[in-house]
Order: sequence, then C-alpha cells, then structure tokens
Amino acid sequence: MTDADPAPAPAPTNDLLAIPDRLSADPSSPHHVAAAFERDVAIRLNGRERFDVEEYCLSEGWVKVPSGKTVDRRGRAMLIKLKGKVEAFYR
Repeated sequence: MTDADPAPAPAPTNDLLAIPDRLSADPSSPHHVAAAFERDVAIRLNGRERFDVEEYCLSEGWVKVPSGKTVDRRGRAMLIKLKGKVEAFYR
C-alpha cells in the first residue's frame, strides 16, 4: 500500500454574474440587470444589512430606499439616497 495523494477536488464552477457596480431593481431603469437577480443580492450599508434597497452604487457609496409610504404620481415609491460604505454580495 502506498501513500498516494488523493486526487484534488474539482474547482467549483462559478457561473454567476459578477456583482455589478450599480444595480437597480426597477426593470425600466438602464441599470437593471435581470441576470443579477437570478440569486438573492444582499446589501450592507455601514456594516448593517438592508432589506429595502431599490438601487445601489458601490463606487459612489450610496443606496436608494423607499421613503415610507410616499408615492409619486405614477404610484412608484419615492426614494431617498443614503450614503456610506456599501457592500453587495450574493446569498
């Protein structure tokens, strides 16, 4: 019996799309990438996970979230911009 090294495990295939720098949940936005939403995209702002983010930009450091129940004349939620350290990752 010989001490042979076991065969290396195959590298996991990562066929996921890289996290975009800017992403919007609104399908009519030019920053909407449908392929990015095949899995859950999670957002952390200043070390705290947010579940209400509609749009984000990693390089500029901001997220847009709904402002309460306020809506515009088309019925879409009014958004406010929050600034800080933004991290995006797949769950």
